[in-house]
Amino acid sequence: MALMLAACAMHMDAAEVKITVTNNERMQRQELAEIKADEVYQQLGISYGEPVIVKNSLGQQVAYQLTFDGLMLIDASVRPCGDAVFTVEKGQPEIFKTFVAGRQYPERVDDIAWENDRTAYRLYGPALQRSGERAFGIDVWVKNTPNLEVERRYKVELSNHARIQQLIKDGKTDEAKQLEIATTYHFDHGYGLDCYKVGPSLGCGTPAMMQDGKLVMPYCYKEYKILDNGPLRFTVELTYNPVTVGKDNNVVEHRILSLDKGSNFNKMTVWYEGLSNSIDIAAGVVIHQEDTQSLIVGRDFVAYADPTDNPAAQNFQIYVAALFPNNISETKALMEPTPANGIAGHAVGILKDYQPGEKYVYYFGSAWSKNDVRTLDEWKLRIDNFLNALHSPLEVHVK
Repeated sequence: MALMLAACAMHMDAAEVKITVTNNERMQRQELAEIKADEVYQQLGISYGEPVIVKNSLGQQVAYQLTFDGLMLIDASVRPCGDAVFTVEKGQPEIFKTFVAGRQYPERVDDIAWENDRTAYRLYGPALQRSGERAFGIDVWVKNTPNLEVERRYKVELSNHARIQQLIKDGKTDEAKQLEIATTYHFDHGYGLDCYKVGPSLGCGTPAMMQDGKLVMPYCYKEYKILDNGPLRFTVELTYNPVTVGKDNNVVEHRILSLDKGSNFNKMTVWYEGLSNSIDIAAGVVIHQEDTQSLIVGRDFVAYADPTDNPAAQNFQIYVAALFPNNISETKALMEPTPANGIAGHAVGILKDYQPGEKYVYYFGSAWSKNDVRTLDEWKLRIDNFLNALHSPLEVHVK
């Protein structure tokens, strides 16, 4: 009878599950802890995806998110060489603020734009490619507010285009100019702006195949699927149009990129189908002619202080970088022999002998000198800390 009672007790559902997040590094950590969600739900004895409440050690509810790949995310602050303990129980959670989000903007030539509480990004879609505009890379929109800004910026900008054009047509050029200044997202209205030049370049963090030592620039995405959309992580999967590389004429690029709350860096997973042989691939950031000196090429990263589209008027910098924690072959500056469109070259990490179909993971991101990173030296420190955290991830224990 005692054995039977013990067996029954072992199969009873837990009233709560305890999650311990351990930081083994001698630095403060603030990042998303990743937990296998099915393990939590099995111990609670409820169906996967049912609402639960997550509490910190003080008993306060905290935000969580279930991801497309089966993870539970918790925003964890963990002191150096310390633990943070959370409990999960059945119940309806509070409504929490969304810190990360994105969507396609068909009203703006199929842009896909996404943001977190630090920065916003966008990449260009089929409608822009059909227009013939040559914009290949990932764009950066700087911001200095933790609130979501992109939706409002698009709405204000686009809703005033027709009015501005009508004023110009009516000869009211001064009034048109003042309205444009007041509404365009290319000017800072106290929350940030779009002043990063992309054009026919990699922009910030775009991957590319290489042929004869040169970058094969990708164009706009063909298809997309948003896999996660906040409140703590945004993830999108992208498929690109077939291109010709060497003897292969139907090479298709695939990407999965994600951005977390509180992070300056996106995670990029890229792979190629249709290759018959190994090739070299690269990823990196554009170097503009206005400043070719504010560049750091490290063993496993490249970083640059971008001068913006109008250095003299803006008087600030956008810090960009690409990070390669996984088996990069070399990092270098690829300078253009004949600069054009303001592009002096690219700072890239090169992976040699990439095998067809293999998924390669790296990171890219940005910061703004008027917000969270004031100097290039601070940016270098932010990069070092992020790479160290990748090599020593938070440990998670569920019981």
